[in-house]
Amino acid sequence: MAPTIFRSGPYRFYFVSHDMGEPPHVHVDREDMSAKFWLDPVSLARNLGFAAHELRRLEKLVAEHRDEFLEAWNGFFVS
Repeated sequence: MAPTIFRSGPYRFYFVSHDMGEPPHVHVDREDMSAKFWLDPVSLARNLGFAAHELRRLEKLVAEHRDEFLEAWNGFFVS
């Protein structure tokens, strides 16, 4: 299960249910590209295909929505 928690333009932000044992993070996909960002603190964990300028844009979006992503993480994995 991979619930979408946010969309911005072509980007889909989501969790993966089997990631419960890891620190809070969010996955981001666009077409065949994917990235993973830790939420506390916000930092890039993995990148598969995104260019540097797009990663900067994504990191900014993750930082702007960090609190709601953490709330969604806790609601999904902790509750």
